[in-house]
Amino acid sequence: MATTLEHAAESAAESVTDLVHRLAREARLAQGVLARMSAADKERALKLAAEALRRAAPEVLAANARDIAAGEANGLSGAMLDRLRLDAGRLESIAAAVAAVAVLPDPTGAVIDHSTRPNGMVLERVRIPIGVIGIIYESRPNVTADAAALCVRAGNAVLLRGGSEAVHSNRAIHAALIEGLVEGGVPAAAVQLLPTQDRAAVGAMLGAAGLIDMIVPRGGKSLVARVQADARVPVLAHLDGNNHTFVDRSADPAMAAAIVRNAKLRRTGICGAMETLLIDACYPDPHGLVEPLLDAGCELRGDPRAQAIDPRILPATDADWDTEYLDAILAVKVVDGLDAALAHIAAHGSGHTDAIVAGDPAVAERFLQEVDSAIVMLNASSQFADGGEFGLGAEIGIATGRLHARGPVAVEGLTTYKWLVRGTGQIRP
Repeated sequence: MATTLEHAAESAAESVTDLVHRLAREARLAQGVLARMSAADKERALKLAAEALRRAAPEVLAANARDIAAGEANGLSGAMLDRLRLDAGRLESIAAAVAAVAVLPDPTGAVIDHSTRPNGMVLERVRIPIGVIGIIYESRPNVTADAAALCVRAGNAVLLRGGSEAVHSNRAIHAALIEGLVEGGVPAAAVQLLPTQDRAAVGAMLGAAGLIDMIVPRGGKSLVARVQADARVPVLAHLDGNNHTFVDRSADPAMAAAIVRNAKLRRTGICGAMETLLIDACYPDPHGLVEPLLDAGCELRGDPRAQAIDPRILPATDADWDTEYLDAILAVKVVDGLDAALAHIAAHGSGHTDAIVAGDPAVAERFLQEVDSAIVMLNASSQFADGGEFGLGAEIGIATGRLHARGPVAVEGLTTYKWLVRGTGQIRP
C-alpha cells in the first residue's frame, strides 16, 4: 500500500478534498488490517516506533529548530513557542510515552458486561475500535506521536493534520514512527500525516462523513469552535482550560502556596495551567499566595479586594474571568466562602479542571461533588491534568463534553462497543 509521502507529488494534481478522501479510504483499508492484529503484535510495533523515534532524534531536533526559527520570525507568543519547542529531554519523553502506550492493556475485545436473558440468549457488550479518526491540532508536535500511538493501540487508523507552525517537526516525527510501525507489521496508511498545509484540508476532513468516523480537535478556542460549527463528522471536543484553584479558609498555608505557584508557573502554556485563583475572604495568609507569583514575574489582575492584598495587582476586567491566558498572567478574586467560589466556577469555568485546597473534609467533599468539570482536584496542582500523570500513557486530549469520553482521552476513549448476542434457536413471540 502506498504511503502518504509517496502520494505527496500526486496531490498537486488533485483537489484537496479528493486528496483527503483518498487518504481516508486508504486508512479504512489499513484499519481493517490493524483491527485484526493481536495485542502482542501492536505492542511490538509501538515499541519499534518508540525506538525509531529515539534513533531519529538528530533529525527531529533539527527539524524543530527550523520551526522555532520560523515561529520567532513570525512573532509567535512565548506560550506558543514553549508548546512548539523540543529538546533532547522532551523528545525522550515523547518516545517514552509511545513505549508506555505500547504496554497498556489492549481495550479491544474487552467485555464491558455480560448477561443471560430469561429465554436463554447470552448478551455481551464488547469494545471495538472506532475506525478512522481525524486529528486536527496546532503547535504541539508531541500530539503527532501521542495520537499515532493511542490510535494504533486501540486499533484505529488516523489522519493527522498538524499546524503549519510545527510542519517540519511533525514530518520528522511521523517519518520515524512509520519506520518502526511498518517494521512491526502495521500498514503505513494506518497513520497518515496530511502532506499539505492548505487550510482547505481541514474543511475536507470535517465534511468527510462516512470516510472519517470521528474528529478530535486539539488546539485553541477558535479551532475548536470552527470544528464544532462545520463538522459533519462526530466531534470529541477538547475545549480551553479556564481552570480555577480555590483556596479555602481551612487550607494549610504552606501547601496552598506551593500548589498555587506550581499550578500557574510550572508551565504556563499547557491546558492544565491555573488561570484564575479564588481566595476565601477568611483565608489567613492571602499575601503568601500572591507574593511568590508576583516576585516570579507573573502579572496578576484582581478585583478590588484582591488588589488590596498587594499594590502590584492590576485591576481585572470582566473579560479576565473568562480568559485562558496560557501565559504568566493570572486572574485573582477574593470570594466569600465555598458557595461564592462554586458560583464563580459555574459562571466562568470551561469544564476542564478545577481544584480546591482545603483541610475541612466537608468543604472538600462539597467541592468535589458540586463542581461539574471533567477533572476536579483536592489538594493537588491542576498541572496534573494530563493523561500520562493519570497512568494512561498519553492522551489525545482532555475532553470537556458530556458524552462518550470525559477528561484525559486515552486508548479506552478511542473505542466504541458492539453487542454480541448468542442464541440457541430462540424466536420472538
